[in-house]
Amino acid sequence: MENRRAIPQTGIWLAIVTSGAMLLFGLDPVLVIAVAGLWIGSLFLVTGTPPESRVKKDKKSLSLSSMQELLENSSTPVIVTERNTIAIANRAARKLLGKHIVGQDARLVFRQPAAIALLDQEPGGQAIVRGLARRQDIWRLSRQSIDDDLAVLELINQSAEADISRAHTDFVANASHELRTPLASILGYVETLSESGADFDTPTSQKFLNTIQREASRMQSLISDLMSLSRVEAEKHDVPQKTLELASVVERAAKDAAGSERFDRLNIQLAETPIVQGDEPQIEQVIRNLVDNALKYGKPGTPVGIRIDHSRLGEARITVSDQGEGIAPEHVPHLTRRFYRTDPGRSRASGGTGLGLAIVKHIVERHRGRLDIESQEGVGTRVIVRLPMVDEPTHGAKA
Repeated sequence: MENRRAIPQTGIWLAIVTSGAMLLFGLDPVLVIAVAGLWIGSLFLVTGTPPESRVKKDKKSLSLSSMQELLENSSTPVIVTERNTIAIANRAARKLLGKHIVGQDARLVFRQPAAIALLDQEPGGQAIVRGLARRQDIWRLSRQSIDDDLAVLELINQSAEADISRAHTDFVANASHELRTPLASILGYVETLSESGADFDTPTSQKFLNTIQREASRMQSLISDLMSLSRVEAEKHDVPQKTLELASVVERAAKDAAGSERFDRLNIQLAETPIVQGDEPQIEQVIRNLVDNALKYGKPGTPVGIRIDHSRLGEARITVSDQGEGIAPEHVPHLTRRFYRTDPGRSRASGGTGLGLAIVKHIVERHRGRLDIESQEGVGTRVIVRLPMVDEPTHGAKA
């Protein structure tokens, strides 16, 4: 539809009134008519149809303003470019790349060949951009053209997916290494025994057989821990529904971990008997792992303390402490990582798999609790598990 000339009615009436006043004051009618004609003509010139370029510019400004309002609160970083100059950057984009990016050339903002090549593509597409906010960040940059001048850029953070993939790769590599070591020992000793033709009653044969048994047991423990960790991770979003009397569960699991040969080292203090919402087999596994670690790494003959009380925040608190050599401060933050060991040789010799504290951490997280590890070299280590308490058992749900 064609643009029509706007009629300046107010200006015309003002010109007519002014001309009438001039006639009343006795001015020359010809002069009055000439002034009125110039006045009205100038009004039409000023308010005439604007040039087409100005119409397009006004429409584009209005369109960009509307897009700004629409995109501003999106949690995804979104950028609108006009001939590769950033015209709009929503709040998420400004937080990621900085407030200064508006008005800059997008190619200078991203500074990566893949992104620059994408910005120069007419129809658009996708590219992977690394290190926008942190060195390890990975973002998928998508571009979609709106018209000849405008295009929309969307940034999707793929760092989490990359971290998960990297963690899975590391896990498989570590698990393979841990399984390969006992298998190599077993195969080597079996081959030696098979080729020697010696009597199995000799001291050497007995030594080899003991080594085979020890390494096979270690491999069995490792596989069992891997399966436990897999189950715990699969259930980590399922909050346990049963209620437990924590004291009886902890006491039973601690005695089971110690066995008859180490039972005399346990110092169990049940200051309270809190009730928690939990998975009984998993709580028992937490206690067995912590008590077994304390007995293995504490000094021989020293007691291992197991205490139950509650924290200032009203949480059930389980504390397992030993009197061992302690752990250096730089190792403590990494103790719950899979296969992490402060002393690999000693851990393997004692039958450790490197997965015990990783399993404990995941079980505690599933129970919406907290795990803290405190250690002092030359004094010992204390592990504290905090679990939310419930006022009373759920009807019919007590384990």
